Amino acid sequence: MEPDLFTAAAEDRQEKDPAGSPLAVRMRPRTLDEVVGQQHLLKPGSPLRRLVGEGEGGPAGPSSVFLWGPPGIGKTTLAYVVSQATNKRFVELSAITAGVKEVRAVIDGARRASGGFGKETVLFLDEIHRFSKAQQDSLLPAVENRWVTLIAATTENPYFSVISPLLSRSLLLTLEPLTDDDLRGLMRRALTDARGLAGAVTLPEDTEGHLLRIAGGDARRALTALEAGAGSALAKGEKEITLRTLEESVDRAAVKYDRAGDQHYDVASALIKSIRGSDVDAALHYLARMIEAGEDPRFIARRLMISASEDIGLADPTALQTAVAAAQAVAMIGFPEARITLSQATIALALAPKSNAAYTAIDAALADVRAGKAGPVPPHLRDSHYKGAQKLGHGQGYQYPHDLPGGIAAQQYAPDEVHGAPRPVRCSRFTSTNIWRPWNAR
Repeated sequence: MEPDLFTAAAEDRQEKDPAGSPLAVRMRPRTLDEVVGQQHLLKPGSPLRRLVGEGEGGPAGPSSVFLWGPPGIGKTTLAYVVSQATNKRFVELSAITAGVKEVRAVIDGARRASGGFGKETVLFLDEIHRFSKAQQDSLLPAVENRWVTLIAATTENPYFSVISPLLSRSLLLTLEPLTDDDLRGLMRRALTDARGLAGAVTLPEDTEGHLLRIAGGDARRALTALEAGAGSALAKGEKEITLRTLEESVDRAAVKYDRAGDQHYDVASALIKSIRGSDVDAALHYLARMIEAGEDPRFIARRLMISASEDIGLADPTALQTAVAAAQAVAMIGFPEARITLSQATIALALAPKSNAAYTAIDAALADVRAGKAGPVPPHLRDSHYKGAQKLGHGQGYQYPHDLPGGIAAQQYAPDEVHGAPRPVRCSRFTSTNIWRPWNAR
């Protein structure tokens, strides 16, 4: 909606009484230079820089843009900065409450402002994926003719949730998840900034770490939790937000887990060993500790893929497919939904039959090679497709397995140094007790 007298009065009240607004609102950046993260979108000459009026002029005007990314990483903030910095008319709508009628009213107002006052309009449309195809169609003429410059925000993949004609007339800007360093800088600014907590409390390192885990990459969540902790500390007459105070104020215990220390490896080891031991409940317990502590889901997914080959392998070859599919899904969806995918994969691996055949077999073969047992390839197995190979005896006497009953040719395959050496690979809880043997032991 366009600013009115009531909006102006509310903003004036917020300036005079900062506590009347949430910390996350008070700490919204006022310029693009104050934006945390997303530096790949804020370079000189970028679409967002041009939207706020930097580098205007010439035949190329600013483009409509789609801001795509998970919640809490700055989509609405970027639109807010544009509204504060631009000299254009700024209108905000939400696809949750607005419809075609409201969109057409904005477009009509934009055409009047352009024709009557030479004023351009920027339309910020939040949650655009909630618009139906017909509602999105109503935006097309305005975007195509640049009656409005559209800034549309979405948490869903625009290629699936936005009509192609609208996408083709706009630029798609993908926002990256905020890093711990991004959030750390934001919280420290909120602690000292006059718009924020103005130095009323301090934040010890252990409490800051817990806040980062709570936030999960969401700036709004980080500032909300920080404000709650600060309020609790001040109510108790404390000048420091202790870990205990933060736990009480956000009702979330701190998990003892150092992503760069022993706990990282100890808990990961316990997860894999619980899967190997087929203890589903224990495996889920360690998975939950890793998730709650803010562990990188890609790290967890990699460990599951290793377990699928090392501990299950030939006993259930589909386990690796499950783990790989889980890793791909985790990379696409991220937390919090990725917890479900990781849980599914963990349960499947823990319940699967176990075999370490792939693990022990390759290690035994590597041990032979490293011990120097790597003799010449038997002549009948050597390449015989080049000119002169037959004169060297290459390929002579080779039996083609597909031409034989049962498809097995009882001929020597291994070099003389390892030929005939028995290396049975035992499999626990599997129907076969010897799933791989030298041909001459069959």
